Amino acid sequence: MQRHVAILGAGPVGLDAALACADAGWPFTVYEAADTVAAHVRAWGHVRLFTPWDLNVSHRMRTHLPNAPQGGDCPTGTELAARLLGPVAALPALEGRIRLRTRVAAIARTGLLKHEQIGNDTRAAATFTLLLDTPDGENTAEADLVLDCTGTYSHPNTLGPGGIPAPGERALADRVTRTLPDPGAPGRWAGTVLLVGAGKSAQTAARDLAALPGTRVEWAVRSPAPDWGAVPDDTLPGRRHLVDTSQALAGGANDRVTVHTGAHVRAVSPIGDRVRVALDTTGGPREIICAHIVALTGYTGDASLYRQLQVHECYATGAPMNLSAALLGSAGGDCLAQPSVGIEALRNPEPHFFILGAKSYGRLNTFLLRTGYEQIDQLAAAYADESVLLPAGT
Repeated sequence: MQRHVAILGAGPVGLDAALACADAGWPFTVYEAADTVAAHVRAWGHVRLFTPWDLNVSHRMRTHLPNAPQGGDCPTGTELAARLLGPVAALPALEGRIRLRTRVAAIARTGLLKHEQIGNDTRAAATFTLLLDTPDGENTAEADLVLDCTGTYSHPNTLGPGGIPAPGERALADRVTRTLPDPGAPGRWAGTVLLVGAGKSAQTAARDLAALPGTRVEWAVRSPAPDWGAVPDDTLPGRRHLVDTSQALAGGANDRVTVHTGAHVRAVSPIGDRVRVALDTTGGPREIICAHIVALTGYTGDASLYRQLQVHECYATGAPMNLSAALLGSAGGDCLAQPSVGIEALRNPEPHFFILGAKSYGRLNTFLLRTGYEQIDQLAAAYADESVLLPAGT
């Protein structure tokens, strides 16, 4: 007896999960909110990854695509989508299985509330009900195994201190860019840009914006003494170069870039067609009048999808508790050194519901696509005997 698998998100990990289901002979459906697969990847298509093809192509993808890219070159997001993810989605094994423009709005156990039948076979045997937003309106679907691979890129963090919106930020939401800016857009970033954030996305934006002759960058960094995430003896040249560039910009290498350390956005307000931003910094209060705000303060997944399920989240990272504990307890913060945690760390109190991919890391920023593919390996191995999805006594 076969049961149905619902895969949420048609990004790299979702597509790899679909291949795993196809290989195992499990019925499955991939639900993708956008009008194309790999929508998040395409959104930062102009950015080049730090990791090479060999770390971005799963063994399943390589088996199904004999001519899949390989080697030590690092692809851009556009190349990753065009040369790998698009062809994977077009494979006969996935034909008719991907529902585009279909957003999963909520998930529940059919007939059960969040607090009912805790940790017993009755709950495990109940199907999941998915509430779907489709081009034809609302609808529902059922599944027995749900894999949330929706990622984080569509849920950016806000500007204010402590992680809440700064006063005035919500009213000016349409004036704030929260995705990686494309420096190739002619004239788009002319004038003064306030860039907020210090991670690799913000460093990439600072590097790219600093190269535009008509742009001045005021860069607000929360740490009073940023280390830019430098990794000793870094084996990823692109990442190492980005850290070096950020250190140089902070040191005054470009007179059109000013780095404000110990910076917190106190408030934002409109001033004509520009925005006034009040900053508290190591050097005291600052007022920035800018044409653009680029907020790259990180991303977290949408937990509202599963608020009616029994999911145990870490109070610090927002990741599933077992996985978060394993990651926080491991040595090192380099994405290349992340441990292989095993299926038990991926499980939730809600049976047969898994959060996978970048979303599974919560606020931790050490996720690699290779890690997501390993998660799919662990899940496929754990469910190789399909009887684990059947009610007791079946």
